[in-house]
Amino acid sequence: MDLPTPSMTLPRAEALTDEGEAPVEPHLFVVMECARPLAAGARFSLRDVDEIVVGRAPTRRAVRSGRSLTVGVPDRMMSTKHASFTRAGETWTLRDLGSTNGTWVDGERISTDVDATGVLVELGASLLAVRTLPTPARAVRDLDASLEKTSTLSPAYAASLATLARVMASTLPIVLLGETGTGKEVLAKIIHDSSKRPGPFVAVNCGALPETLVESQLFGHVRGAFSGAARDETGFVRASDRGTLFLDEIGDLRPSSQAALLRVLQEHEVVPVGSTRAIKVDLRVVSATHKPIDSLDAFRADLYARLSGFVHELPALRERRDDLGLLVAALLRELAGDRAENVRIATALGRALHAYAWPMNVRELRHVLAASLAFDEDTLDLARAPVALRAALERRVAPVDAVRDALVASLRKHHGNVSEVARELGRTRMQIHRWMKRYEIDPASFRVR
Repeated sequence: MDLPTPSMTLPRAEALTDEGEAPVEPHLFVVMECARPLAAGARFSLRDVDEIVVGRAPTRRAVRSGRSLTVGVPDRMMSTKHASFTRAGETWTLRDLGSTNGTWVDGERISTDVDATGVLVELGASLLAVRTLPTPARAVRDLDASLEKTSTLSPAYAASLATLARVMASTLPIVLLGETGTGKEVLAKIIHDSSKRPGPFVAVNCGALPETLVESQLFGHVRGAFSGAARDETGFVRASDRGTLFLDEIGDLRPSSQAALLRVLQEHEVVPVGSTRAIKVDLRVVSATHKPIDSLDAFRADLYARLSGFVHELPALRERRDDLGLLVAALLRELAGDRAENVRIATALGRALHAYAWPMNVRELRHVLAASLAFDEDTLDLARAPVALRAALERRVAPVDAVRDALVASLRKHHGNVSEVARELGRTRMQIHRWMKRYEIDPASFRVR
């Protein structure tokens, strides 16, 4: 499978503000415990917190007292009181509390207080981060993946999944958007299972259908319909009767086939190639694409309207780094079986996993872990990782000009939508406005006219 399937026990849809946006809230993430990767990750709300103290404890836990939060991690390389984070406005200052093994930021040991907002912090063999993210009201709470089943630690994505969960049991057609390797087919199967439809789940890669046989393979054919048609064939559409037809890379479907598929969805019947008799079908269609269908000139707008009863977007892995520990834990259980309990991840490898861009997303993460496990060693280290992954550690803290470059790139991508820019960069809207003022950038210049 391309994506691990930690329990789809999804929360109810979260409430947004009157403007339709979730307010931003700070959180402390335990991204990964490298000595206990099966513990997955955890998220602690910092709404009413001004100081965080992190240190070794018998179990992972959080204790609140006034505006202070004490987080314990069962990490033998941590000191009892290892480091602290102190809030100053929108920033969080990190201080080492005289720990034995030191406090590290982006792979470098700190000797003085540093701004740790949004950066990867290494305490002992554990990776943590303080992030400010859009957070629907119900998500302002602690969430420990070792104690509570969850598919994501991201408050905003959890809200998106919760909304999807409400339509899973319906017959509504769904379009899944996401880059290659984000797990669209796995999610489509979960949608089918949740629908309780008695028929099968039939997956079709539209981009892999032979051009001369698209209609035959989709809609079936009768004997003698064309050269080589030695017998009647059902086709994918009829094979999914009373079940779910998953059309992957729907944007690659040729125009003539789009017209035939539109008829199937409109009339709930299919005409096999070479036949004049329509056959009734009862199916639910889930489609997927790595590119927005409405941006493709060759795709019929009326067909897209039929397919897109509900649209759900799967984020790229680089956009959900806080879920890295959750995904690694699920993949290790799948790939290593009984051996998973003994697997450890070297902190340098954990740091590289967090720094890497993951162009092929969760599918690539699975391949990296599978390759490392093939060496039959209990500690997965950086030496066995691909060259591209090792090269990710050469990245250092970005210079000031890189902040401007990232801001401009995000403004261009989101057409000047400050809320989307803040979400992508993990900052508050106020911080984005400060940066735009500093660099004399007008967001209106990026809006589509």
